[in-house]
Order: sequence, then structure tokens, then C-alpha cells
Amino acid sequence: MTKHEFEVAMTCEGCSGAVTRILNKLGDVKFEIDLPKKLVWIESDKDVDVLMETLKKCGKEVKYNGTK
Repeated sequence: MTKHEFEVAMTCEGCSGAVTRILNKLGDVKFEIDLPKKLVWIESDKDVDVLMETLKKCGKEVKYNGTK
């Protein structure tokens, strides 16, 4: 599985909670959230566009930083 890094404009636990709920609905993904650095790492075989659109559903600005 590929590990992708995204920058998400999260400011609080509520933001990271929203990201967690959205990613859990995807299924078959492993992820880590670093709230202070506003980073989300997602391990998945899904297409980057799918992951990006899913993250945007939390209503925050999302930027793709590449694979890690």
C-alpha cells in the first residue's frame, strides 16, 4: 500500500475528529493524523483523487504533498 501525505487545515480536535470519521467510512485505509502539523498520512491502494475528494468532505482546505 502507498502512504500519501496531505496537509489539511485542521485547527482543533473537532477537525481531526471529522477527518477520522470521514476516513473510517472509506474502509480499507490506515491513517495517522498530526494535528499540530496539520498533516494526515493515509495508507491505501485507492486513487489519490478519491482520497483528496474524501478529505475535502470535512470542509477544510486540503493539499496533497505526495507519497512518503
